Amino acid sequence: MIEINSVVKSYGGRENRFQALKGVSARIADGDFVVILGASGSGKSTFLNCLSGLERADSGSVLYDGKDITKLSDGELTAFRREAVGFIFQQYYLLPNMTVEKNVRMGADLAGNADYREIIEAVGLLDKLKKYPGELSGGEQQRVSIARALAKKPKVLFLDEPTGALDEQTGRQVLDYIIKLHEKLGFTIVMVTHNQNIADTAKTVMKMNSGKISEIYSNEAQKTAYEIGW
Repeated sequence: MIEINSVVKSYGGRENRFQALKGVSARIADGDFVVILGASGSGKSTFLNCLSGLERADSGSVLYDGKDITKLSDGELTAFRREAVGFIFQQYYLLPNMTVEKNVRMGADLAGNADYREIIEAVGLLDKLKKYPGELSGGEQQRVSIARALAKKPKVLFLDEPTGALDEQTGRQVLDYIIKLHEKLGFTIVMVTHNQNIADTAKTVMKMNSGKISEIYSNEAQKTAYEIGW
């Protein structure tokens, strides 16, 4: 269980201070598939960053099974991110001088996971093991980043617009891999998007507006990546 209590986050100096999060509170159950939905500037990416430990909240608390990560030292927070969570972004952040296998193995080594090839196979890239990122399509590179994140066996996978740089066909394929791996492995997903259609694939949707959660609802029937509009 992740509990978020009255989280506030601001940016800028005293005269031009901007409050990106205005006392956000929520709960996320283990194994849930949560989409944080909102327009640009709504605070959704800042919320994800504070929730995952990429940024520190100004005030409030973020508890993982009762452990408040806002009270951790910088070193402890780095260890938490390394051991407990995975990240997938719109940009792939792959190391260009490393093959697919070596990029994924970077994540696997953090968890002592010797079975990382199973994840590469699960995202359909076993035949690309020795390829470099520059030899792959955008969709293939995003699948490598998914495999790298999951190879460390995170309890929670955070995704910030993971299909934002992809065309419709490739975006649906990548989203389909994410959904199927979630069903198979049972980790918690927290995904940021501005796309209402993608929110239809989630179990829980948190709508954000002006730094606050305006609505939380559950989808009675989750759609697949190929059933939604785009």
